Parts: sequence; C-alpha cells; structure tokens
Amino acid sequence: MFVAACLFLGGAAGTNAISDEESGVRESGRASKIVYSGDFPEKAEENVLITAEDGGKLDPSVGREAAADLVERMKALDEVESVGDPVPSPNGEALLVPVTMKGDTENADQRVQPLLDVSAAVQDAHEGLRVDEVGTGSTAKGLSETLGDDFKKAELISLPLTLLILLVVFGTVIAAGVPVVLALSCVGAAIGLSTLASHVLPETSAVSNVILLMGMAVGVDYSLFYLKREREERHAGKSHVDAVEVAAETSGHTVVVSGTTVIVAMAGLYLANEATFASLATGSIIVVAVAVLASLTVLPALLAKLGRWVDKPKVPFLWRLTMRSGESRVWPALLRPALSKPAVTLVVSVGALLLLAAPALDMKLKQPGSDDLSRDIPVVQAMDRLTEAFPSKGTVHRVAVRAPADRADEVKTALKGLLERTADDELFAHDSTPTIKESADHRVHTVDVGTPYAPKSDGARESLDLLRDWVPQAMADVPDAESAVGGKVAQGVDFTGHLEERMPWVVGFVLLLTFVTMVMIFRSLAVALSAILLNLLSAAASFGVLVAVFQNTWAEGILDFHSSGAVVSWLPLFLFVVLFGLSMDYHVFVVSRIREAALEGVTVKDAVREGITRSAGVVTSAAIVMVGVFAIFGTLSMVEFKQLGVGLAAAILLDAVIIRIYVLPALMTALGKWNWWPGKVSGGNGGSADVPDQTGPTRHHPEEQPRYARSGSSQQYGQPYQRGGYQQQPYQQGGHPQQEAQPGQYRRDTSRPDYYQQ
Repeated sequence: MFVAACLFLGGAAGTNAISDEESGVRESGRASKIVYSGDFPEKAEENVLITAEDGGKLDPSVGREAAADLVERMKALDEVESVGDPVPSPNGEALLVPVTMKGDTENADQRVQPLLDVSAAVQDAHEGLRVDEVGTGSTAKGLSETLGDDFKKAELISLPLTLLILLVVFGTVIAAGVPVVLALSCVGAAIGLSTLASHVLPETSAVSNVILLMGMAVGVDYSLFYLKREREERHAGKSHVDAVEVAAETSGHTVVVSGTTVIVAMAGLYLANEATFASLATGSIIVVAVAVLASLTVLPALLAKLGRWVDKPKVPFLWRLTMRSGESRVWPALLRPALSKPAVTLVVSVGALLLLAAPALDMKLKQPGSDDLSRDIPVVQAMDRLTEAFPSKGTVHRVAVRAPADRADEVKTALKGLLERTADDELFAHDSTPTIKESADHRVHTVDVGTPYAPKSDGARESLDLLRDWVPQAMADVPDAESAVGGKVAQGVDFTGHLEERMPWVVGFVLLLTFVTMVMIFRSLAVALSAILLNLLSAAASFGVLVAVFQNTWAEGILDFHSSGAVVSWLPLFLFVVLFGLSMDYHVFVVSRIREAALEGVTVKDAVREGITRSAGVVTSAAIVMVGVFAIFGTLSMVEFKQLGVGLAAAILLDAVIIRIYVLPALMTALGKWNWWPGKVSGGNGGSADVPDQTGPTRHHPEEQPRYARSGSSQQYGQPYQRGGYQQQPYQQGGHPQQEAQPGQYRRDTSRPDYYQQ
C-alpha cells in the first residue's frame, strides 16, 4: 500500500524538471538565465543534409532537384511549420534544407517520425544521394532509441544475474527472490517520492537511473544482512520468530547504521551548490531511507510470516552447498597473512592500492559531448557529416546580452561589431552569417557564433576564451548592459571549474560527518579514523583505475569507446560520495561482527578472524551482485555510463578483496586493544582496552559485557536472568548450563548484550 500510494501521488503531482534558469554555473549559468528571461519562443529545428552517397562532390543539378522534392514533401506535412530555402555548403559538396516543426521542443522526438520518413523517401527516389536529418527531434529520437536499447539490455541482464547469484548464495528460490522484490519495491516507492520532492528541489532526468542503481545496491545488501543472520540463528537451534528477533537486534541495527552513513555521504552533494547534484542527492537519500524503513518493518514481518518456507523450494545441488557444516577452510587461509604478519601484510596491501591510485594524480576532467558518442550510432554519423559541411551547425558559443529596452539599437550595433571581428579569425566558422535574435520586450539579445572545432578540442576552448574577452569590450559603451557567453563548450568549462572549487568542501563534509557518525556508533576514535582512511584508500585506487582505463587508449577496443584523454567532470565527485556510502556499508557490517566477537571475550586476532569469517558470505555475495550489475554499465554506449560502471565495479571489487581480506584485518590485528580506544570492549590475552578482574563476579556495562560465559571462565552465574519474557538458563563453572533449555527458550543467546547485566 505504501509503494502504491507513493507511485500514485508521484504520478498525480507530476515531475518538476530543472529549467534553464535553474541550471548552469558561473558565466554559462548567467548566460542561460539571460536567455531564459528573454522568453524566446522555442521551436524544434531540423536540418536535412543532401550529399553524394559515395562522399564525393555533389552534382549541383541533381542536388537542387532532390532539394526541391524534399521541400515540397515537407511542406505537405502537418507537423511542419516552415521550410527554408536550400543552402549550399562552402565547398559545394552538400545542400542544407532547414525545417521548423510546429509545437514545442519537449516532445519533438515523438512527432518527428513523419519528417524522417520523408527524408528516407527522398533518398530512395534519388539514386546516388544520401539524405541525412539532424535536429532537435531526430537527434533526441536517435540517441534515445540507442540508449533505451542499452538500458533495456542492462535491465534484462542485471535482474537475472542478481537472482542467479542469490540462488547460489541461499540455494532456495524464495530466499533468493526476497532481496530482489524488496529492492524493486524500494525503487518504485522512491521514484514516486522523488517526484513529489521535485516540487521543492527540481529534478534532473538522470535521477531515476540513480535511484535504480542505489536502490538495488542497498536493498539487496540490507536483505542479505538480515536473511543470512536469520538463517544462521535458525540453524543454531532457535525458532524462526526468535531467529528473526536476533537478526533485528544485530543486522537490523547494522542496517540503520549503514543507512545513516550512506545518507550522510549523499547529503554532501548538496554542498556542490549545483541543481543536478542536489537532485541526485535527494533521490539517493530517499531510496536509502525507504530501504532502511523496509528492512526494519516489511522484511522481518515477511520472514516471520514465511517461517521455514523461506528455505523453499530448494535447488538440490546449490542447497547442499549452502548447508555445508563446519568452519570454512578458505577464509582462515586467506586471512592467515594478515593475522600472522599484520605489519608486513599492511605495508604490501596498502602499497599495492597506492600504486593503483597513482594514475589519479594525472586526472583530467572534461564534460561529455557529442564527440564522446559511439560513431556506430547512425544519428551520430549524420551529425559528423553535417558539421563537416557546415561547421556553424556543430560547436556553437551563445552570446547573451540583457540591457534596458531603449538601448536595443546600441546592443545590436555592438553585436554586429563583434561578429565583424570574428569574421576575420580562423577560430570561428564562416560558412554562414550569424543571426542576432531580439526578445519581444527588446531587452534581451542573443547570437550564436560557431567554431569549426570539436567541443572538447583546444581550438574550441581558445575560441571561447577569445570570445569572452571580446564580448565585454564590445558592450563597454552600452550602459547597464549585462553580458555572458554560454553554450556547450562554456558549460563544460564552467561546470568542471565549479566542481574543482567545490569538491574540497564536499569531501570535507562527508569525511567529518562520517567520522562523527562512526564515533557515536562504535564509541571508538580508532575505528572511526580507520574507516575513513580505508575508504579513502579504496576510492583513490578506483580513481586510479578509472584514469588508467579512460584517459588512455589501450582499453578502447575492449570497452568499445573513443578516449578523450579525460574523465567526465561530474564523475569523481559523484563516484566518491556513492563509493564512500556503499563501502561504509560493508565496513560497518564487518566491524560490527568483529566487535560482537570481541564482546565474547576473545583476543583481537580471534575476534578479527571470527568476525570476518562469519560475515564473509554476506559481504562476498553482496559484492559479487554489485560488481556484476555495475560492470553491465560498462557495456553501454555513452562514455559517462561506461566510466561510472567501471569505477563502481573496480571500487567494490578492491574493497571486498584487498581491503576486507588484507588491509582491515592486518590493521585491526596490529592495533590490538587500541582498536576500541577510548571505548571499553573486554577481550582476552591483551586484546582489550579494559580487561575485568576474573577473580569474582563482574558488573558490566551493556556495551562491554560478554554475550555468554566462555569455557574455563571462573565466573559463576547461578541465577537465571529474565528480561522481556525470555527465560535464560543459569550457567555454572565452565560455562555449561545446569539443565538443557526447553523448546522455545533461548540457549546461550548470542544476540542479547544485556544477558549478564547484574
């Protein structure tokens, strides 16, 4: 009902998308706001390019005949408002027919198909010619079809892959399906709630993809935490209700802690002071909060209702694998180097991660553009042919000026002088004369100045810098004039500079709040500081992998992309926040299990071995799911999604393998009793910060007392302890019960920290 209500309310409210006035930063952001204030009518423009099919010189008479046919057919369409005269290219190898569509630009891609059909019909009617259509609707349609197919493929692969991995983990169909159903429910509810939230903070179109990504990640993780612990306790002899209750006290607490750390990390994006990041932060926080809520309410209720049916129907071979008794041999063997020689293991493993992180020192940031798209996409090939014949249709700088209406003539004169200046410079395109546009109130003027260079080239950047020097000079004699230069190149340059300026604030906020959160949870400065350092190390190594793969060309053939020599500018900041949140998820879970073992009174080395071994199945399973899902993003066409997928997959893999198997256990073993400083966790053989006197009964604080009397202890607990309706059996010398616990009672309850509280 909750999910249905969220979806219904979200659908009824509709989405409030980020407008041009709200998007953009620095000078390009000011240019967008100036243009927006002019209230120019937006028309969907299409450009039909006629060239020779073999790429050679176009026969003028044949070209004019095809253009005339095209104009006649286009004018007959209801979707077309006007058709311009054919324009020959400067080199005489192409003809361009401009077409203006009726209606607004928002849904032009849904209305452009009749125009595409006409272009195709003209090509079929005139042998030896190629007719390409590029514009507002056709480009959006071509890219959305390609990218839509990409995401459909990703969804078709990711869900079965997740289910397959969970089947291997649990060996039963219902247990494997519960995490997926819970995660998808959280995603659905979060999408509805984020739509409502968009009326407070406008929403970017990418937020639903981020919600899906984060929702599947945390939803599956939290379900795994619960299910594995519930099964573990049930197999130890507890009833299914008691097992769920133990899972709620332990894994439920971990879910709250993990969710809090993820939310804290994502909240750091608000400090980026940019509308898109604020939208992504809002969507992520909502889906994580919903996942935590579902894990604390729906999940335990579902497990209590299912009972032992959660282990049905069984997959024969896989079920036997998941039910193997006895201690694992693999994990103790993997942990042996870290536990036996912690200092050496720590130096080697940290050195390996720093080596991986080294390429990140040379990271270059750029905004993605049309030159990052795969050249196999038909509409991208058409765009290349259009910009080759008419450079002014490719990379464009938009000059925007706002001044009092009585200064309109002065503004136009100044802009004409600016255009005369650009006409003599090779950094700008000269295939057509730029048109000055004036708003209805005569206050705002715009003009598009093209450049023959690709958006991310040095030539495009030089032309932008030159134009930004010339525009203030041109407007110097116009009183009260406000001017700015925008466009795709300007937006990329400004956005990158803005993020580089804001990133220290975001990173500092995330580190500080995460540190405070961990101190409050574990009451240990050492645990909090080590968590921060290990996650920074993991993030740095993933950045190094990202730079090594995408700033170079060696992986182009493997991942099917064209290297621009840079990383997408928005990715490092977003990746850092997401990775910090997800990595902290695993860290909190593992350290919680280690602390549980330490509370039992064992040495630090034994607590580390037991905690990591007992949590290894959950962490490994969750990591495999996430690496598999994220790796699928590396197969998508757009380079930013490739980089996002590779960066996330690499970080989770490094975190699950090197950090959890070598760095974390080696560090905690080396620290010994200082792990819990200044807290007090009792342990044996020098492994505690506060070892109690073993000569008589000890009064413990709830957070520091052992969960059960260990064999060989001199303590005697002669009286049964009852709390909350659970009758505990008294323990004698040696930690053995006086009598066998009756059915329905807890026997050596390892989940209740107040078990021996006096």
